[in-house]
Amino acid sequence: RDHHVGSIMLTGRSSAGTTVTRRLVEGFRGQADRVAGKRVGLVVATDQEGGRVQVLSGPGFSAIPSGLTQGSWPVTTLRTRAAGWAKQLKAAGVDLDLAPVADVVPAGLGTRNAPIGSFDREYGHTADTVTPHSNAFAAGFAQSGVMTTLKHFPGLGQVIGNTDVSANVVDSVTTAGSSGLTPFRAGIRAGSPFVMVSLATYTKIDSKHLAAFSPTVIGQLLRRDMGFKGVVISDDLGNAVAVRSFTPAQRALNFLSAGGDMILTVRPSTVPAMAQAIQTRMQQDASFRAKVDDSVHRILAAKHDAGLLVCR
Repeated sequence: RDHHVGSIMLTGRSSAGTTVTRRLVEGFRGQADRVAGKRVGLVVATDQEGGRVQVLSGPGFSAIPSGLTQGSWPVTTLRTRAAGWAKQLKAAGVDLDLAPVADVVPAGLGTRNAPIGSFDREYGHTADTVTPHSNAFAAGFAQSGVMTTLKHFPGLGQVIGNTDVSANVVDSVTTAGSSGLTPFRAGIRAGSPFVMVSLATYTKIDSKHLAAFSPTVIGQLLRRDMGFKGVVISDDLGNAVAVRSFTPAQRALNFLSAGGDMILTVRPSTVPAMAQAIQTRMQQDASFRAKVDDSVHRILAAKHDAGLLVCR
């Protein structure tokens, strides 16, 4: 209410089940802003990948296996199962799953890849395996009316460190033409509504910025080269050690200036400084204001497509 936050994320872990979760979500929905008498619906997101990353469980929710297990199934099986998992999220009032993981972890790196491989979050060790399975997961969710997010662009498969708990995580392998980007290209062609950008640095793409703060990664590679027109969402800009050297205000401004649209923070205490910084910069800088306007329109379009906003 105070800062007009337009979307929320359910995080942590809950075993309360679909009915209790729905009741909680409806309470949040009732607080959403109204414009000209119409409520602008919240996007309610969560992390429901499977395996070690499944926020919601309990009555009405299936136990979802890990990405590696899902990647061993025929794609038709995964699509069917994903449609069922999405129905469960829909019953709980969730609009957006921060999945599928489109990262390709090479077999030679395996569990030494701290953010993905050590948790079996990847669908496989080659783009040929990951691409059809990430697409099948997204297609199943679309079939049941729940949006998905390709992550973590341009891929966390080649790193050792985890940006959640480590600073200066660097990928010195991936280029704009690497096969690790194939799952993202395919997912964008298939109509993915959201893409999440990582907090690693890619020295062969832009050595000077974290990906989420990089105009080259977002504006050039994702938007121009891959033609992505949907919502660019950040990885966590609240708690992640990768961004700790930046103030919350700098994190928000850097992401939006680079071409990002939706800021994700798991620390609500960062919201006031972020919101104030954005409003101040918009008053001072017409080009920044135009970027924010574009971002707002992309988010509103996604809300409209998801049935959360009725335009007159």
